[in-house]
Amino acid sequence: MKTIKLFLGLTVLTTLFTSCYREDVIVDPYTPEPAVSLNQLLGSYELWYVDINRTVGYGETPFLQIAFTVSFRNGVLYANNNLVGFGSQGSGYGIPVGDYDAYGTILDVYHDIDGYETFDVYQVDYNTIELYNPYNDTSYFLDGYQRSNFDYDYIFYDNIHYFLQEYEAWEKTYTSAQGQPNEFDYENYLQFLPGGNDSEFRSSQDVNIVNPVNIYWDYTGVYGVGNVSNNMYLKTLTLDYDYFDNEFFELNVINDQRIRLYQPSSGTTYEFTGRGYIQYMRSAEGSAKEAMKKEPKKRKQKTDKKDNPRENSREA
Repeated sequence: MKTIKLFLGLTVLTTLFTSCYREDVIVDPYTPEPAVSLNQLLGSYELWYVDINRTVGYGETPFLQIAFTVSFRNGVLYANNNLVGFGSQGSGYGIPVGDYDAYGTILDVYHDIDGYETFDVYQVDYNTIELYNPYNDTSYFLDGYQRSNFDYDYIFYDNIHYFLQEYEAWEKTYTSAQGQPNEFDYENYLQFLPGGNDSEFRSSQDVNIVNPVNIYWDYTGVYGVGNVSNNMYLKTLTLDYDYFDNEFFELNVINDQRIRLYQPSSGTTYEFTGRGYIQYMRSAEGSAKEAMKKEPKKRKQKTDKKDNPRENSREA
């Protein structure tokens, strides 16, 4: 995680408007002048945040559905698909996930896993673009930032339930001496599962399991992550145990591999350490980093899906 204060600043590069050669340009419909090329537009911001809740249409483009940010750098597409290492991996850009070609108002992406995708690109305002996929009639909206003014922490805590899913298991590695004995003292492993409504967890009373694959999961239930008013860095975690009761905690993130759970009802503090990091996308070089072993994680749109009014006007 990288702590950077978020401020919204307009970065205008005069070179964008003084190119010495002619190429196709993309025009902002609201501010027709000046015009810049699509390649210049894509490169004018280091990070493009995928605002998943503004998506219009009923389709999905897989690589955009899992990405928090994408970056366009000299024909190589980068993405931050994980919250573990967010802001530090790849100097903040994430990992290379494919190649792209931009010409006229068309963006062609050759993704290492998902293959070929093509988009019509529209500039919405000075730092927002729309990527319209004519084959699934769905538009994604991306907001541009520089790495120096992107709030990695805000995105991290706003999507913290995805962070919990990025390890095969969370092992209890600390229990405070203070606190009343309670049923949760016997739970030694937690797992948060992707898919569905991102609400399923498993727990185990196993002890000292080296490989998370070998954990025997005693219980499967649902969980919820909540916000705390006026404190972005504190969350609540509720685990629904049908056979005795819900377990309620205050959730703090210590670092990219450790979380702290404070149980108000007993006064006990627990710490859990992530085991078995899940890389949600292999690198472009095809290294041994493993993708999701179960149902793949993807970001869920919190807003209602609706028809996309944009019609595909691309010429055949």
